[in-house]
Amino acid sequence: MESPAARWGPNPAWPQTRHWAALGALCLVAVAFKLAAQLARRRRALRSAAAFPGPRAHWLYGNLGAFKQDGNDLDMLVKWGEQYPYAFPFWFGPFVCFLTIHHPDYVKTVWSSSEPKNPLSYSFLEGWIGEGLLVSNGQKWIRNRKLLTPSFHYEILKPYVDLMSDCTTTMLDKWERYAKSNESFELFEHVSLMTLDTVLKCAFSYDSHCQTESGTNAYIKAVYELSHLIDLRLRTFPYHSDLIFYLSPHGFRFRKACKVAHTHTEKVIRKRKEALKEENRPDGIQAKRHLDFLDMLLLARDEKQQGLSDEDLRAEVDTFMFEGHDTTASGLSFILYSLACQPEHQRLCREEILQTLDGRDTLSWEDLSKIPYTTMCIKESLRLYPPVPGVSRLTTKPMTFFDGRTLPAGCSIGTNVFGIHRNSAVWENPNVFDPLRFLPENVSKRSPHAFVPFSAGQRNCIGQTFAMNELKVATALMLKRYQLIEEPTQKPKLLAQLVLRSINGIHIRIKPVEVQ
Repeated sequence: MESPAARWGPNPAWPQTRHWAALGALCLVAVAFKLAAQLARRRRALRSAAAFPGPRAHWLYGNLGAFKQDGNDLDMLVKWGEQYPYAFPFWFGPFVCFLTIHHPDYVKTVWSSSEPKNPLSYSFLEGWIGEGLLVSNGQKWIRNRKLLTPSFHYEILKPYVDLMSDCTTTMLDKWERYAKSNESFELFEHVSLMTLDTVLKCAFSYDSHCQTESGTNAYIKAVYELSHLIDLRLRTFPYHSDLIFYLSPHGFRFRKACKVAHTHTEKVIRKRKEALKEENRPDGIQAKRHLDFLDMLLLARDEKQQGLSDEDLRAEVDTFMFEGHDTTASGLSFILYSLACQPEHQRLCREEILQTLDGRDTLSWEDLSKIPYTTMCIKESLRLYPPVPGVSRLTTKPMTFFDGRTLPAGCSIGTNVFGIHRNSAVWENPNVFDPLRFLPENVSKRSPHAFVPFSAGQRNCIGQTFAMNELKVATALMLKRYQLIEEPTQKPKLLAQLVLRSINGIHIRIKPVEVQ
């Protein structure tokens, strides 16, 4: 029989029980501390946004509850912009608030400053593209921007025009079957392959055969997945925690897609380094057909004769690989859709292009400046459908806007590029396609910050000339060969992720241009 002393004496399991109790108490303290910090953050955000009225926000979901991802979310932001001129607060959940600006005068104040990119938004990209120009700030950004700028000199860009023409022609050859059958087809996938092919050939002298190989391209599929997951993470407040996102199924998918993207990039860099070793002569690079972006990265040196580290090199290649193909694919897809919906403007563009080509099959570098009406149509489509619909900054010091309202340090600012481009206080009949808005005499009447598809200020898009050249070449060759026809039963349902997409794709029909 057990004695009372044995029954009530020390239990060997008690130390382990006390250990778990202490651990549980520690976790509760950590949670309480984190919650207190977040509540303090919410109070600061409420005080900061006090001067800026905006749409009513749910205490838990913020303004995200109004977003259904049904193709109407961007229109909702434009509608709120009409109710709240210049700017309004937008809540991502209970604690994160962005001052959403949608007027050129506010944009000028923000983009003329040296304020950094917002770490909340852009830190979610680092696992994918590292600290390249898109993400980095401070001295690192200044140094790398200076090192990369020569890569986009016009002498470097000139030879790219022929490569852009070749890649576009490959895509148009594949479209013959759609022209013969008169069936509608989805643009974005085809255009993404073409722009990826273009950036690989132009910037990296790499022939991937991605347009002619069968099956879905793994890299493009990974980019779609990463764009979706980064957007999901921003909209899902618990995923703002690195630990929670890492442990989640979405975090696993993110790492898997990153591995695919990085494998693709590393293969491109490895092949180039091997080629340079084999050449092993002073004129090795010059012996190639053209000097490209990757050559410039490998050869770049600062004033201390220091080049890019391996980590920085991959980050810049990852960044340009993504931005050089996905944003351009978005822009070009919506340009072709816009022209399909505007047969008269399409006709005028085609006449201009045929006159410029004068019987030739491809554009030359000099031709790019000889198609002003087509360029205006391209810009008007970029106004209506900006490839990057929004960007963000973080204030490090108080910022006062032209109307006297001030935002304190530590606040997030989201620039709604889509909203600026459709702001009725800036653009007359903003939803109407009117390329004459971009006649020089009309442009001179507007703020330079009214049309910002490539951003503006010191952090403008370093590759915007490359992108515009590609848009001109592809649009011109497309209109020379095919007539674009709207598919009225499948209107795009716009979706703002890292780039502007359509939930249901972008569909058109085509038929061959009749030879005059």
